[in-house]
Amino acid sequence: MEFVEPDDGSPFRRPPALDDRLWRHPSEVGATAPPPPPPKLVPHRTVWTVALVAAVGASVLTTALVLAVTGLVVDTAGPPAEPAVATVAGPPVTAVEPIVSIAEKARPAITQVKVQRGGARGSGSGVLFRPDGYVLTNAHVTRDATTVSVVLANGRELPARIIGSDPDTDVAVVKIDGDALPVAELGTAAHLKVGQTAVAIGSPLALAGGPSVTVGVISALHRSVRTRDSTSLFDMIQTDAPIAPGSSGGALLDGQGRVIGITTAIAVSDVGPEGLGFAIPIDVASSIADELITTGRATHAWLGIEGSDLDGATAHDLNLDGGARVQSVRPDSPASTAGIADRDIVLSVAGRRVTSMGTLVVALRSHRPGAVVNIEIMRDRQRLTKTVTLAERPPS
Repeated sequence: MEFVEPDDGSPFRRPPALDDRLWRHPSEVGATAPPPPPPKLVPHRTVWTVALVAAVGASVLTTALVLAVTGLVVDTAGPPAEPAVATVAGPPVTAVEPIVSIAEKARPAITQVKVQRGGARGSGSGVLFRPDGYVLTNAHVTRDATTVSVVLANGRELPARIIGSDPDTDVAVVKIDGDALPVAELGTAAHLKVGQTAVAIGSPLALAGGPSVTVGVISALHRSVRTRDSTSLFDMIQTDAPIAPGSSGGALLDGQGRVIGITTAIAVSDVGPEGLGFAIPIDVASSIADELITTGRATHAWLGIEGSDLDGATAHDLNLDGGARVQSVRPDSPASTAGIADRDIVLSVAGRRVTSMGTLVVALRSHRPGAVVNIEIMRDRQRLTKTVTLAERPPS
């Protein structure tokens, strides 16, 4: 399996090899790809569909009956039965009210992000998260862009400028001029549960008419995806809510309409989209965005080790749930200064459990350079605690 990240909106891309499963950003799935097989019916969607069809059918039948009765009364010598007509009005179908409410609440804050890269054009999505015009999107959407504009949900297009981007987390911020702009309510991904409702809103295929809404569930948590340029995205939210091409940088929301993630990638094979989408947790995205707005760049805490996931056999032998095995320590790094050595197993950072290299990276990202943290390790079956002063990760 190969994980790739083509540039969004670029007309130049190499077609995937046969039987080669690819990870691509939503805006990179070509319009010529063969359509995916029909999705299986999900029970709760089926209930909504049946409820909706039944409600609409009942409404049509009721309306037809009222019209017939009214016409019949009008054709007689007696007065028309006006009370019967007055009873036609009623509330919307209750089965779709929650999603309708979420869409009405969030859609005004979802934008289209249009970019120009030399002679090529691209398009992604964005989320207005501050009323003075700051828009969250993906770093791969704005990468190498010479000009950027933002199209609001009402169709108004405004010039934008890139405030900053962080390829390590695939987060970028662009700015438009304006006041009292509609903003999305930001939530948290800290307490997500697999199976809960997920709503994706984006601007696919640069279509006019405002953002599109799709519905699914949280399929999995803490996924890792490696892009074509070898950038690893950690702690990703996986969803089966359809994410169409051009929706990179859009919003993934919970059942209360709060943003829990920024959509960034979908799974694609030679038969088309696989129905798997991935989003950056909003806690990470908003933290990086605040730093980009304040300083123009994102910084990441650095420990200075290279390692791998602890294999299952060793974990079982040591009675551990997992860990990150240190394979090498950079000279003059925080880890070296604190006495962390090759073959040590990292078990926790500041009390946060580490079960893999991915969770170690995520744990470190919750701290700023200069922070002093306790790191628990295992060495020769003995648990030790090392006090480490984290540094800013060097460019290399």
